[in-house]
Amino acid sequence: MKALNILIMLPLLMALTITNLSATPSDDEPLFFHNDGDEDRSQDEPTSVGFTSRFLAQKPRAPMTCDRYPRVCRAAGSAGPDCCKKRCVNVKTDWFNCGMCGKKCRYSEICCKGKCVNPMSNRLHCGGCNNSCNKGSKCLYGMCSYA
Repeated sequence: MKALNILIMLPLLMALTITNLSATPSDDEPLFFHNDGDEDRSQDEPTSVGFTSRFLAQKPRAPMTCDRYPRVCRAAGSAGPDCCKKRCVNVKTDWFNCGMCGKKCRYSEICCKGKCVNPMSNRLHCGGCNNSCNKGSKCLYGMCSYA
């Protein structure tokens, strides 16, 4: 057990020593930098210590929203082809934009083909969109011909 503790502690101490040695400045580097105001440091100079990649040095781009770029909604992987309040949505299935932007379905309703329907009692959308019941049967509790 003692040998196991030694084998675990030895690499940890070596890693700690290497980290401390690499963090201390060499003789030719000053420990502190005094800025007397003579030099005007620009904002373009990286403030982090070490290497800064070109990717991190670039200024962030503004997000592509559909109010500026409407074709974004038609791209593959988009949430939908329609733009509502700077978001891509599908007005045929979206609960908050059912049929048109801003039209919300009630709590018990879902959006099917752009209309708010209650899947618990609607014969054409029983239990979900486009799940119609057979002729003569009713939709109760989201199931056709319940009971």
